[in-house]
Amino acid sequence: MKHHPLTCDDVVHTRREFLRRTGLGFGAFGLASLLGSGQLLGADAAAEGAGFANPMAPKGPHFAGRAKRVLHIFMNGGMSHVDTFDPKPALDKYAGQKLPMENLKTERPTGAALPSPFTFKQYGQSGIPVSEIFAKTAECVDDLCIIRSMYADVPNHEPSLLLMNCGEARLIRPSVGSWVTYGLGTENQNLPGFISMCPSGYPIQESQNWQAGFLPGIYQGTYIDTQHTDIEKLITNIRSDYTSLPGQRAQLDLLQKLNEKHQATRAEDTELEARIQSFELAYRMQLDATDAFDVTREPEYIRAMYGPGVQARQLLIARRLLERGVRFVQVWHGAGQPWDNHDDLEANHRRLAGQCDQGIAALLKDLKRRGMLDETLVICSGEFGRTPSVELPTPGLNAGKINGRDHNHYGFTLWMAGGGVKGGYVHGATDEFGFQAVENKVHVHDLHATMLHLLGFDHEKLTYRYAGRDFRLTDVHGRVVREVLA
Repeated sequence: MKHHPLTCDDVVHTRREFLRRTGLGFGAFGLASLLGSGQLLGADAAAEGAGFANPMAPKGPHFAGRAKRVLHIFMNGGMSHVDTFDPKPALDKYAGQKLPMENLKTERPTGAALPSPFTFKQYGQSGIPVSEIFAKTAECVDDLCIIRSMYADVPNHEPSLLLMNCGEARLIRPSVGSWVTYGLGTENQNLPGFISMCPSGYPIQESQNWQAGFLPGIYQGTYIDTQHTDIEKLITNIRSDYTSLPGQRAQLDLLQKLNEKHQATRAEDTELEARIQSFELAYRMQLDATDAFDVTREPEYIRAMYGPGVQARQLLIARRLLERGVRFVQVWHGAGQPWDNHDDLEANHRRLAGQCDQGIAALLKDLKRRGMLDETLVICSGEFGRTPSVELPTPGLNAGKINGRDHNHYGFTLWMAGGGVKGGYVHGATDEFGFQAVENKVHVHDLHATMLHLLGFDHEKLTYRYAGRDFRLTDVHGRVVREVLA
């Protein structure tokens, strides 16, 4: 006697479903006869329409945006704006004197004005002054849009990191990269749409910086520890030691059927959908990730252009990911807070800038040479700036030294390039000492609104329904800074 091939329906039943089918079977027969045998009911109707749309498929924005992808270079810990891109000669005049800024309270006690130990020089046709420690990046100053009037809410790392990365300082909210991939999907289905690279471990607030929050989990950033060069260490469990690719494919196909069977009898389950997509992505990554993260496949002159060290290597990886269609790439400058220089600022800032200056300049030139810069929005920022006054001895922070700066959220600098922003342009200003933004102030919410606009989104309309209301990246704030648009 011949039998039909086995299916998931034949062999997989939960205890609840078994009891339902046996205990209520006769009642179901009677109900079916009343409603008509040609009508699909309950689980059968759900199963008929089962199937999962790919949430990472490319999608169109609200309008044609200038940028198609984003690269965020994160100067973790709070890079000093008055020592890099916002020169303040008045600090030399007030050296050793108390600054007349009594209305502003710093997180810790600060003393006299601390002039920058670095010299500034004008670069490019725009003549924008940049610190000597970013001399190579300064060669690209005519492509930079420098915002000197940024401000945040508080002078603490944790809330300021979350504000910059998620638009909310305290509550769990989706990160910028998650919002972007939710809105646009990604152009490469064999790699994550959102990748966050940070060598030597997590930064403060860890994976919350690239979390999906209440968005489906598939939009969360994929963390890569770029201190490693071996692909097996760079991406954990990238290959199976026990099952071949065809064998894995067969396993995933069976798992997909089981998951669809499970989903068909339940309301929409975003966690299950995210898990299914994650399994599929992990399988596909085995084919493409090895190539994307292997910088030895680049010509020697390209590797030499970016320079040595982990910062240069991860910037080169970022370019390779962007050209392969990854939508949002974040490059962190180290775990912890490497730019958080409460003491020995001169030595530490010089060292840190030296780790990434050549790589950043190479990246900008490389993107431009490949015709990618116009459609790639590059952002370089930290979570806040630093005080123009010296930090007084603070137990546990500066070892009694008086040669560093405290946190400063009142005013700081970031720069953008490509993606539809003005090059060779400076927007806004801090006061003569660099303590607070005073001209054309730009809050972090305004930055996020402008980023989304460049990608083709009205920040007030890119929303997600959660807990009874429509949420957005900018919450109930934000304005597009149209002065920086090209």
